[in-house]
Amino acid sequence: MQIKIKYFTDKVQKLEKITKGNWIDLRAAEDVVFQKGEFKLIPLGIAMELPRGYEAHVVPRSSTYKNFGLIQVNHQGVIDGPDRETGEGGYCGDNDQWFVPMYAMRDTEVHRNDRICQFRIMEQQPEIVFEEVSQLTGADRGGFGTTGRN
Repeated sequence: MQIKIKYFTDKVQKLEKITKGNWIDLRAAEDVVFQKGEFKLIPLGIAMELPRGYEAHVVPRSSTYKNFGLIQVNHQGVIDGPDRETGEGGYCGDNDQWFVPMYAMRDTEVHRNDRICQFRIMEQQPEIVFEEVSQLTGADRGGFGTTGRN
């Protein structure tokens, strides 16, 4: 799959080719200073023209909290691509720079090119029709979050 990408600065490290299944690291496009309790959008310095029927899921890296004391406030960002049927909509325009919304749990600094989050390209969910039934036929595991009974 080939995806068009625009860089908003030549000072951010460019994304590299990946193999199937891997997450792609995103880097801060500028230095950002946070005070504890502060919310800011960190610019990622890129925009992409996602293929029709696809979207990007943006999540923190496993080390983001440990290294920076930051929590991504939407926990998972979704950057919509064009609708699979109509090709309309999505954030795929020339000025649709990606940002990651962060909340600081401590005073911290993010520097240009720090790996701050990651993303992957996913197919948009297909149209779904719900059928109401009185009983399900799948295995019963005992409710939410259980791996079995003791």
